[in-house]
Amino acid sequence: MKIINLIAGIALLVGISVEILAGDHKTYTTWYMRLQFVVCVIYIVDFIYTLFKHSLNRMPTLSWVFLLMSIPYLNLLEWLGLDLGRAVDVTLGALPLLRSFVAMAMVVQWLVESKVAQILSFYIFMTLGFTYLSALIFYDYESAVNDSLHGFGDAVWWACMNVTTVGASFFPVTAIGKVLAALLPAVGMMFFPVFTIYVTNIYKVLSRRNHTD
Repeated sequence: MKIINLIAGIALLVGISVEILAGDHKTYTTWYMRLQFVVCVIYIVDFIYTLFKHSLNRMPTLSWVFLLMSIPYLNLLEWLGLDLGRAVDVTLGALPLLRSFVAMAMVVQWLVESKVAQILSFYIFMTLGFTYLSALIFYDYESAVNDSLHGFGDAVWWACMNVTTVGASFFPVTAIGKVLAALLPAVGMMFFPVFTIYVTNIYKVLSRRNHTD
């Protein structure tokens, strides 16, 4: 299931990239809606599979959070004929994407042996994923109204500068852009304690080896 989740996550990430970079920034195309629905079904099946492996009382709390992130909200809104606006659509559409980043990060974590290295690799992957997703959303919202934004490359640079807490030379003008401008530095600052723990662990391992030798 991990490999299937990985493939589904990559497919959804590529899909949203194409959708935003080549779309009209107003509505989602039919093919992307179908892709998101299929990916969400895969994630829900993965939850059911995990449920059978564990009893209901022993299900990890995060599994229930992942289930909420796996619901195809956009498809439900479309079937119900509800139009809540682009902002709501983007927010709800981002949830399965975040679930995709978790799925991909868990595979990367699975390939690493050290516990501390697993935590670091998971967080690095999630930080990079959130940065890229922020760049996509920023470009989707700001491209038509922000005169300082000249292409997706600028959006990626803006997201990278903000997640490193350096700050970009131009600023968002939409509400979504301003929210991302506040979230990115917070995510970036959370990286430093994890990195510090990783470096400290390496130092302890090396010290033990030196004392042993």
